Amino acid sequence: MPELSLTLYSSSFCGACASTRQSLEQVEALLGDRIAWHEVNVATAPDESERAGILATPTVIIAGPDGEERMRAAGVPTTPQLLAAIASALE
Repeated sequence: MPELSLTLYSSSFCGACASTRQSLEQVEALLGDRIAWHEVNVATAPDESERAGILATPTVIIAGPDGEERMRAAGVPTTPQLLAAIASALE
């Protein structure tokens, strides 16, 4: 069972989203199934994006197993920033 869930809110023509996706792929290779990985395209899931309060893409949200948000970052996080946020969320 995953210890956290990580959701990337993205849009189709977002260059920053592609950079964020690359960082997430590096982190996923390290942590694998300890985290449930999701991506939501704000154009195809506007209701879900609105419920999450997404104002810009990319936005990354890390939530605990209870669904409670533990971290939110808008913009392009680096791999070290993602790893630090995940480590903090796991504590």
